Amino acid sequence: MAEKKAATRDGYGKALAELGHIHEDIVVLVADLAETCRTAYFAKEFPERHFNFGIAEANMMAAAAGLATVGYTPFASSFAMFAAGRAFEQVRNSIGYPALNVKIGASHAGLSVGEDGASHQCCEDIALMRSIPGMTIINPCDEPEARAAVVAAYEHNGPVYIRTSRFATPVVSEGKKFELGKGVQLRDGKDITIVATGIMVAEALDAAAALAGVGIDARVVNIHTIKPLDGEIIAAAARETKGIITVEEHSVVGGLGEAVCSFVAENCPTRVRRIGVQDVFGCSGPAAEVLKYFGLSAENIAAVAREMLGK
Repeated sequence: MAEKKAATRDGYGKALAELGHIHEDIVVLVADLAETCRTAYFAKEFPERHFNFGIAEANMMAAAAGLATVGYTPFASSFAMFAAGRAFEQVRNSIGYPALNVKIGASHAGLSVGEDGASHQCCEDIALMRSIPGMTIINPCDEPEARAAVVAAYEHNGPVYIRTSRFATPVVSEGKKFELGKGVQLRDGKDITIVATGIMVAEALDAAAALAGVGIDARVVNIHTIKPLDGEIIAAAARETKGIITVEEHSVVGGLGEAVCSFVAENCPTRVRRIGVQDVFGCSGPAAEVLKYFGLSAENIAAVAREMLGK
């Protein structure tokens, strides 16, 4: 695995600052979390286009909707728990329903906020955003892909939810083309396919390397755009390998695994095992230990693969 590590939230913030020099219609809204959401990069460059709404996420989303109606491209930023959870009604009714061109930057998603505990470990945001018609959901796997996600979100006309993490993870996407709605095959294999999203992509690659050592050829697919889902790459996995394992730092209810299961059930039935948070709340602890506790590790992914293949 690559040695270089960075958090996806860093890619989000830096890309915003870079895009701000190119596109004057970009405005950035934040709910009192400029440093932690990394919008401080943009604020330093464009203080007149950076607005702090304080701890008032619902108001921030409504204001973002208003700005979109008069030609701006707002990026509204907060923790996933607040952007998707607390402000869900405003996102649904004020942004989703009228299909406004608002981009939501949701950082600190999933279990990897670690010591912040269950109240801040948002493992339901993908499910919430998937339920909103027309919402595009991007979950980048590393810092360079987060940068690409911001550019793609700006170029896309309509609401976009970008999910980022505080946890620094290996860079694995360098040299790979980012295309909205298209998955990326990072490793070929004929025995089983590991479909991963977000910071779990690096763990999936480590699992595949471990499986190779015991004679199992695992394909690894990075699904950075969860909605719309790349059915073509999922169908190929279903046809060409003996089963699919989905891996996500999110609840198995309503997340990537459920999206993949729905697709294959209707189009190309195959066995699927979902690795994620099993319909429980998180717990406090160091990020790496919490992830391992919930089975979000290369070791557990490899163990599930061996079990599925009877090895």
